[in-house]
Amino acid sequence: MATVSFKGATRTYPGTTKPALNKLDLEVEDEEFLVLVGPSGCGKSTCLRMLAGLEEVNEGRIFIGDRDVTDLAPKDRDIAMVFQSYALYPHMTVRENMGFALSIAGMPKPEIEERVNEAAKILDLEPYLDRKPKAMSGGQRQRVAMGRAIVRKPQVFLMDEPLSNLDAKLRVQTRTQIAKLQRDLGVTTVYVTHDQTEAMTMGDRIVVLKDGFLMQVGTPQDLYDNPQNVFVAGFIGSPAMNIIEAPVIDGNVRLGNKSVPLPAATAAALAATGAKRVILGFRPEDLRISDSENAWPVEVLIVEGLGADAYVYTEVELPGGKQQVVVRTDGRTHPRRGSMLGLEAIAQHQHMFDAETGERLPT
Repeated sequence: MATVSFKGATRTYPGTTKPALNKLDLEVEDEEFLVLVGPSGCGKSTCLRMLAGLEEVNEGRIFIGDRDVTDLAPKDRDIAMVFQSYALYPHMTVRENMGFALSIAGMPKPEIEERVNEAAKILDLEPYLDRKPKAMSGGQRQRVAMGRAIVRKPQVFLMDEPLSNLDAKLRVQTRTQIAKLQRDLGVTTVYVTHDQTEAMTMGDRIVVLKDGFLMQVGTPQDLYDNPQNVFVAGFIGSPAMNIIEAPVIDGNVRLGNKSVPLPAATAAALAATGAKRVILGFRPEDLRISDSENAWPVEVLIVEGLGADAYVYTEVELPGGKQQVVVRTDGRTHPRRGSMLGLEAIAQHQHMFDAETGERLPT
């Protein structure tokens, strides 16, 4: 298989002055499943299309293994791409769709048949080889698109939001199948999605992009536990991290009429810059209901019951007005809408960010 390297890769579309992808430096390891995530327009699909050869690289270079593929045609890059829209030929059977690229390449029919049968077995498509796409479900069509990529035995798989056309239940099933398939085949894979839950459950590492810039790259757990800036903190996790900007008074974060002590390392970092405000972040599961005198009094506005868990939506009174705060509780014993309760953050799981730059502060 192969590694993939982006070295200062930049793409600026004609008629624009702002790069869609700005000086990306990124190394994808051999056999790694790397997921690109970010909001619409962040550059994730541009990145994938540059690697595929479908978009021009205005600056920088792209390597697959030791080979500079920056100026190579897509057909010469030894990659296979799976699209959101399946892109199957409606007049061809599953067998013909899966083997079409090999036929065009002039591969002998017996070898094509062997590869197609092998891929069909891996994907549980053997009963459907003589069907046409219109007689198949969305999930089955997506597996055919996967099979078409597998038979080519490429060095790199590229997947551009392949599950977005599937319903919720099928999306969960198919993402598990894709992750297992990638592990079994050991093919280096770059996967684009807007769904951060997909990213968390599928990727060996996640790349978070915003406005064409790389925000952070790391394992799913690393991004969840140690976001390097406010953007990553708010983007990774569902529901999102609670993020509150508040004043710092005498080494404490002031939340309404209550105070949260700053960690010593955070207080020292703020003192060094003279900052009077800080951004405090905490996950819904890192809040607890408490009757302590230091707890923040809040009213329960909405409760989302999910069976084992429930998400309780409340509001905290701050100097600038009220701000929503979400807490995860036991789904069987959660508080009722309209009730009053106290909230406390678990100190060791708080996240601190610079109010000016948004960058993580030491804790």
